[in-house]
Amino acid sequence: MKFLIWFIAAYLIGNLSPATLLARARGLDIKKEGSGNAGTTNVLRVLGAKAAVITLLIDIGKGFLAAFVAVQFLPLWQAGFCGLAAFLGHVFPVLLKFKGGKGVATAFGVILALAPKTALLLLAVVVVIVALTRFVSLGSVTAAVCYVVFCLLWHRELLASGLLMAIILIVKHRANIGRLLAGKESKIHFSRHGSSGSQPDKASDKTGGSNA
Repeated sequence: MKFLIWFIAAYLIGNLSPATLLARARGLDIKKEGSGNAGTTNVLRVLGAKAAVITLLIDIGKGFLAAFVAVQFLPLWQAGFCGLAAFLGHVFPVLLKFKGGKGVATAFGVILALAPKTALLLLAVVVVIVALTRFVSLGSVTAAVCYVVFCLLWHRELLASGLLMAIILIVKHRANIGRLLAGKESKIHFSRHGSSGSQPDKASDKTGGSNA
């Protein structure tokens, strides 16, 4: 019963969408702007760096909260599924007609609560991939695959929930993967002044950028 209650609560926590709320505060619908995704990269593109940082921190935080509370009173494998519930709440939020973000930041928050060293290792993977290629989507998909491998090596109790989370994350990035293979994926650009942003072409702008 405890598991079921917190699973549902975690899903509802995942429904909190800072991207949607911040856009509404400016009279915008984030689903109709930029790539149309309620994630950090699209917020950066549409609303700017400050809003993107807020979005990122809240999306990470809700995944962390759901998993961290669960692991205090549930077995690790059940806490993993509660983390998955928060991830599902972000990706498929019932409060937003099941149209959410791609789940990268929330997934990171979940892993940070359940396996912090692994989360930091995955973050390093993303940073290296993005620094070398400037493709946020490639870093995200690579980290998803690595997480499954790390679960096999070190966290067998998290393998089932981790595998489901990775599969959904990869599927949500299918358009990005198609553009990567076609050489049409947009890159994130870093300016000399320390700001960053993505410059998508017209084709990628409406089909889904590399959003969290």
